[in-house]
Amino acid sequence: MRRSPATAAALVLIAGLGLTACATPATDAAATPASTPADVMTGGATDDMATSEPMDDMSADAMAAGAYLTLDEYQNQMADRAGTTVVYFFHADWCPSCRATEDSLTTAGVPDGLTVVKIDYDTATDLKREYGITQQHTFVQVDEDSAQLAKWTGSVTGDDIKAQAIEG
Repeated sequence: MRRSPATAAALVLIAGLGLTACATPATDAAATPASTPADVMTGGATDDMATSEPMDDMSADAMAAGAYLTLDEYQNQMADRAGTTVVYFFHADWCPSCRATEDSLTTAGVPDGLTVVKIDYDTATDLKREYGITQQHTFVQVDEDSAQLAKWTGSVTGDDIKAQAIEG
C-alpha cells in the first residue's frame, strides 16, 4: 500500500512523539477566566469539514477559514475570528512535540472554523498562571470572553485539536 507524503509525514511525527513527547495527554474541562494571548503566524485552511458542524449563523460554505496566529495577531483579528473555535497553544521552541504540532499546522493547515493561537510557554507567565498551565504543549479552548472551556495536551494536527475541543 502506498501512502501519500502527508500521511507518511504524519506517521513519522506520531512515531517520533512517542519517543520524545514533552507532555502526556490529559484533559480538564474546568472553566477558568483568562486574558488573551500574544504571537502570530497565519496557517492554511483545509477542505475537510466531515468532523465539524456548521455554526448557527454561518453556513458550511461561509465558515471562516482556519488560522494559526500569534497572540498579537489574534488580538488584532478578534472580530474576524468571532464564531470560530479558539484554542490557545502553549508552545515552546525547544519542545519536540510542540515543533511537530507547529509543523503540522503550517504545512497541513488548520481546519475551517478553528483558530489556533500560539502562546510562548517560556514568556507568558501570567497566562500560564491564569489557565493553570504546568507544561508546554498544552491546549486551552476559550470562549469569546477568554474563559476556559477545556484544557488538554498531546494533540498533533489541526484535526486532533478540533476533535478535542468541545462544541460551543
